[in-house]
Amino acid sequence: MPSPVVSVVMPAYNAAPAIGVAVRSILDQEYRALELVVVDDGSTDATVVHALQSAGGDPRLVLVQRPHAGIVAALNAGLASASGAVIARMDTDDWSHPRRLSAQLEYLDRHPEVDLVACGVAYGGDAARGRGYAAHVAWINGLQTHADISIHRFIESPFAHPSVCFRRVLLGALGGYDDGEFPEDYELWLRWLEAGIVTAKIPETLLVWNDPPGRLSRCDQRYATRAFYRVKASYLARWLRAHNPRHPEVVVWGAGRETRKRAELLVAEGVVITAYVDIDAKKIGRVVHGRPVLSMDELPPPGSCFVVPFVASRGARDANRCWLETRGYVLGRDFILAA
Repeated sequence: MPSPVVSVVMPAYNAAPAIGVAVRSILDQEYRALELVVVDDGSTDATVVHALQSAGGDPRLVLVQRPHAGIVAALNAGLASASGAVIARMDTDDWSHPRRLSAQLEYLDRHPEVDLVACGVAYGGDAARGRGYAAHVAWINGLQTHADISIHRFIESPFAHPSVCFRRVLLGALGGYDDGEFPEDYELWLRWLEAGIVTAKIPETLLVWNDPPGRLSRCDQRYATRAFYRVKASYLARWLRAHNPRHPEVVVWGAGRETRKRAELLVAEGVVITAYVDIDAKKIGRVVHGRPVLSMDELPPPGSCFVVPFVASRGARDANRCWLETRGYVLGRDFILAA
């Protein structure tokens, strides 16, 4: 088989019911110069059988089998086995549009300055029962330019992991996936963006991002909300050090107990919280851990403080941003969204 231009890395663990559809969606791509690296992470079901049967002898399927060691070990084993100059991600329970790889590779070819390109994704689940996931998908799809992706990266992960396609040279320069008590993909994006990679997103919907009950992000503590806040705290603190003209001082928007817990992770990284802002009349005027709770109208004007909104509700976050911008605060200069 000729050397592939793109290697699609697909970790698999006990994925027999779904993997056949995912495999075929890659092997049926319009773009043919690919290899699909399926890493069987010690499955105890018929994952391998289903993958091979679905491939139907296609030599572009590269099967890597290893003892069960988890998603990060499987991903890095896939990267080590991949031979393409471009790496694409795919998961066993998702589906790629036939044009997905050709569109992403064409984009990278036309934009040599771009290191990573993702695509629009469709939510493949019950939107009523999975409102949080569905809302996250809509938010992700709204971040298309590098500027938007970069400045919003401290809210949530700005990419659907199986939608990305990136240049292999990033791995040698910046490293692959790290293992720890955190979401491995989010940590990778934060690390690479901090290092200065250029990203983009094709607006066309080219992946169905399914949401089955057993999805790792639903079941594993590494993807719990607190794990996201822990991993981004150090990256956010370093961003503040570089971009906050009043560093290390910040004003945190949100004085609720859970919000304060999340903000305290920054204190451990050397950030100093001088005050909180809240809309709850019961909190305004109080002093919490030596920090006053201010009303919105008591917030100092732009240029005299740097604000970090930690309110996680999407509606409240948008309202806070609108209020700040209406009063002259500039995202990235006077405030950064962190939840």
